[in-house]
Amino acid sequence: MEEESSWRPAPENTLQSLRHGITMFDGIEFDIRITSDNQLAIHHDRTVSIPPAQLQGRPKWAEEWTLDDLTEVGFLGFEALLADKTVHEHWSRRGKMGCVEIKRPHPKSPSGGGYFGRKHHIQYIAKAMRMAEQLLDQYEIPSDNTVFYSFHRHMPQSAKQSQTKRPWAALIPYIPPYGNKTFQRIKAFPTYLTTPFKKLVKTHLKQGSSMLPCAIEYFDGFTRSLPIGQHVSLKGKGLQTLTKSRKGMATYVWPTKTKVEHDLLRAGLTALTDKADPGLLWLPSGHLRWTQPGTRPLDETQWSVLEQATYENHQEIHSMLIETTPLWADCDSERRSKLIREWKEKWNWSESVEALLARYDGATPPWSAPRIIGHRGSGKTPRPVIPEHHSV
Repeated sequence: MEEESSWRPAPENTLQSLRHGITMFDGIEFDIRITSDNQLAIHHDRTVSIPPAQLQGRPKWAEEWTLDDLTEVGFLGFEALLADKTVHEHWSRRGKMGCVEIKRPHPKSPSGGGYFGRKHHIQYIAKAMRMAEQLLDQYEIPSDNTVFYSFHRHMPQSAKQSQTKRPWAALIPYIPPYGNKTFQRIKAFPTYLTTPFKKLVKTHLKQGSSMLPCAIEYFDGFTRSLPIGQHVSLKGKGLQTLTKSRKGMATYVWPTKTKVEHDLLRAGLTALTDKADPGLLWLPSGHLRWTQPGTRPLDETQWSVLEQATYENHQEIHSMLIETTPLWADCDSERRSKLIREWKEKWNWSESVEALLARYDGATPPWSAPRIIGHRGSGKTPRPVIPEHHSV
């Protein structure tokens, strides 16, 4: 049973949405594109997502717009996000994570480089990474609080060319920046079919990825049985295979459904969610929801208390856990040591407890600790993203 609510999210990737997401969760995920005036805008779709009537006489592709033009209709610049006091406080000082997806333009757009412009595509992603990193450095966002990723076959080459010092990863299976959803799924399916989870991990390690972005299809529903090879799951032998295969590698799963959110976290995985309703405290799986498992982590005793909560007393249990659970930033050395020892044993982390304690002695929790990340801030919203009467 999932609690009903009248709450509605702000349009995705807007400041209101991202501010809510980074406050409620362990971090946010959003998309960046390079505008025609060489700025970074936060925008998911290839075409500007406003009502068709407002697009008449204006460029089709998002990259053909200036940043001012995009902000005028309600979208957000990357620097404006960083300059926001609430976002900056959580991202720079409270250990929250920013997952920055770099979008390639449509091949037919002026900046797209065509369908076979490999060199151009590599340079484009590298340029976006450099631009983003310069702003992140300027606003003093810790490296361990950020990851770049993209549906880009040549992400290792782009990362090398950009000379980024921040974590990065490719999104696999690769989805091209053209075609409708059905076409994109058809294109991605052969790779998914021939890439079981263990092979996916090896591919990322070989590429030099800092983390493992992973589709929910590997863990939920009939699709988890489709890849040719050993399958994984969130329980039983499949969970043992999962833990052994990923070797403690930070694993971010999208899009996470609320019915499997609890099991994902207990498997040591990070969940990208579209469900940012602050009133959602009881999950369809029959569990109390904990929205900051990374930045306000529970120890195993507290998880046991949470898992024994009933629908009748879950609000009381939630209030009690909030009152008694410190933020990672406020944990003393004894509690940090306890948490890391539990995580290392449960999820087969290879790094020593001492090394992890030394590295994560500030506000940022360990890289591989499970988190909940707000997808596009407070979740994906209907098209057009900016409706006709939305106030900027």
